Amino acid sequence: MLNLQGKVALVTGGSRGAGRGIALELAKAGAYVYITGRNAGSPLEKGVRTLEGVLSEIHSAGGSGAAIRCDHTNDGETEAVIRQIAAEQGKLDILVNNVWGGNALPIESIPFWGLPVAHWDNMFNAGVRAQLMTNYYAIPLMRKKGADAGKLIIHTTYWDQYGYVGNFYYDLSKNALVRMAYGLSIELAADGIAVIPLSPGWMRTELVLDSLNTDEAHWQEVGELQSSESTAYIGRAVVALAADPEVMKLTGKPQQVGSLAEKYGFTDIDGRQVPVFKIPQ
Repeated sequence: MLNLQGKVALVTGGSRGAGRGIALELAKAGAYVYITGRNAGSPLEKGVRTLEGVLSEIHSAGGSGAAIRCDHTNDGETEAVIRQIAAEQGKLDILVNNVWGGNALPIESIPFWGLPVAHWDNMFNAGVRAQLMTNYYAIPLMRKKGADAGKLIIHTTYWDQYGYVGNFYYDLSKNALVRMAYGLSIELAADGIAVIPLSPGWMRTELVLDSLNTDEAHWQEVGELQSSESTAYIGRAVVALAADPEVMKLTGKPQQVGSLAEKYGFTDIDGRQVPVFKIPQ
């Protein structure tokens, strides 16, 4: 197993989906993992995953971390998270910008003029801007002199060089995250901080499983999910990037989880190397 002992990580939007998978894999690799999100609560509240539930999973797996309730659309709460990490750890090595409010409305594949304008607030304010402001407060701590080398910022997004996802706002917001990572990669190059937009494939998030009336124990019975991947798969990609001493060679360049599995040799939880997901054109 790759060793991230001594590393401090922050995963925003860590109560479910990709955030949960990433947080668990980072903790299993030895990092101390902070997870944030709006859904604190008991370990499982009315059937919905919570921060406390994920933290319990981290501890059960032998890892260490802390849960901080945070609405990342509130800049003061985001700043408070970074202040707490600075006070408790004095550094931040790995930042995973995963918070996302874009699923508040159905993401339909219909023309732009037929879509609700509310998608802008959901995807840009609660998604793109929330990630931008986390960077704004976290980067000074990550640039702190005397801290460990090998810093990494990840933006979870969706990227296909030639594909259009079919929803104007979703495509625009996800590509905005790619461009944000590119700009930061240039500005942080001298600090040795790699900034990478990371694109998963067809993930079996709780939302996806619920929409298909199944769960993680029975997904193989559903035809639409045969080429899907668990949320641990993107987590293993983040761990591999964080442990790579030459990760700066990838900074600013969009990466796909399936390609990184081939590069670094990791597999999904069922032993498969799930290939890169391609949008049908």
